Formats: sequence, structure tokens, C-alpha cells
Amino acid sequence: MKIILGSNSPRRKEILSKIGLSFDIRVSTAKEYSEKVNPVDYAKELSLKKSKDIEIFEDELLITADTIVAFENEILGKPKNEIEAFNMLKKLSGKKHVVITGITFRTLKEIYTIDDTTEVYFHELSDEIIKYYIKNYKPLDKAGSYGIQDFGGTFIEKINGDYYNVMGLPLNKVFWYLYKKGVFNG
Repeated sequence: MKIILGSNSPRRKEILSKIGLSFDIRVSTAKEYSEKVNPVDYAKELSLKKSKDIEIFEDELLITADTIVAFENEILGKPKNEIEAFNMLKKLSGKKHVVITGITFRTLKEIYTIDDTTEVYFHELSDEIIKYYIKNYKPLDKAGSYGIQDFGGTFIEKINGDYYNVMGLPLNKVFWYLYKKGVFNG
């Protein structure tokens, strides 16, 4: 079965490559919008929406994902500008939030959507550290305004869950789904 990653995210490509699979890329043009207010339902719906927007063929398995950050049930998407990024990071400073990814696996015969949640605990962040990060790491393309894989990883005191989920694709759940489906044969 041929694997198709329905994402142009460099982080998702890197994560999926870690398990030694070869895959092609196809990108959805679906609008990333949902009426859902529950963060898990929101992430799952966007993943499903992306999946349904991408054409697949016989013997192909498409994997799409959508990752969000939620703080006290408020969904924090990608910041629109540096001020919004600053305010998001200030809100997360010294507190716990969750990173939720909705993942959809689709063939011509089956569609299956799951989710993964990782708890993330931030250190207390000074305004100077937040400004330095925004200026030097440009986190406007990241949900919650930070990336665990760059300097933003220093903000994190601890996590409870899959590290790769915080990057954008829960490697553990993806691998075990593919393994159980017989797609991964080592």
C-alpha cells in the first residue's frame, strides 16, 4: 500500500520519516475552519475535512492531521501577527495547556479519525524571553505560537504524552495504526 501524507508541513514530513516509510505528499486546499467548540472535535473535524479534500487512488493510504493548542478549553490557533503571538505565549506562561492532534487515515474503502492529546507545562516566561523568541524564531506558522523542536522547547518544564504530537503528528499512534493494518512490515 502506498502512503500519502496530506500535508506540506516540514515537521510532519520529518516525523513520518522517522519510522522509515517512503511516502508521497499531497496537500489539501480545504479551508481550516470549524464550528466545533470542543478542542478535540475541532482538531478531528479539520483533519477529516483535509482528508476528504485530497484525491486518492486504489492501494493508497492517506494520512492527514490537524494540530491545535487549547488552554482552558479555548482553542489557540496560529497567531495572525506578533502581538497575538506575544499574548498567546503570555497566556501559556507558567501554566498547563494541551496540544491536540486529529489524525485521519483514509483509503477508498475506509476512513478512520482518531485524536491524541499531550499535556504541556510551561515555565514562567518573562516578556524579554517571549519577545526574543518571536523576533528570532518567527512562530506565526505554529499553533499556540511556539515550536517544541526549536527554542520554544526551553519554555517547557515537562510534558505528559507524545513529544511528536506537540510537533504536529503523534508518531506512536500513527505507527501502531499502520502496523495493525499491515502497512508497516519493517
